[in-house]
Amino acid sequence: MNMIRLMHGKLHRVTVTSANVDYVGSISIDPELMEKVGILPLEEVDVVNLNNAQRWSTYAIPGIRGSREICPNGGAALLCKPGDLLIIYAYEQCDRQDVMINGHRAKVLVADQKNNIADYFEQTLISNNDEIEFQERVGD
Repeated sequence: MNMIRLMHGKLHRVTVTSANVDYVGSISIDPELMEKVGILPLEEVDVVNLNNAQRWSTYAIPGIRGSREICPNGGAALLCKPGDLLIIYAYEQCDRQDVMINGHRAKVLVADQKNNIADYFEQTLISNNDEIEFQERVGD
């Protein structure tokens, strides 16, 4: 098998609500947001801070349901401050041949300033005669 890593879920432009340096690692995320894009508790995520270009990897933990919480914890709390905009990506290992045959689907949530859903769509890879076609927005 030829394994590749593809994005399967993204929280785009979520706003940091708090940052807790005294917690042991992770990033706390409202479980409603996690579920919308398929991020599981303890799943590894990559985080990009759009305000200062800091990047890090950590794992997601569910915060308080309905709170719209985005709270980097531990050392990551030093890389951002409340009000910063983040992009949170989750990836999955995929067999390249399976993707070439069956395609792939990734869920994208774009947040408003209060971390409510401003936009939601899927990005897909579709198999087409041994070639992959990228569809940037599905679900409009």
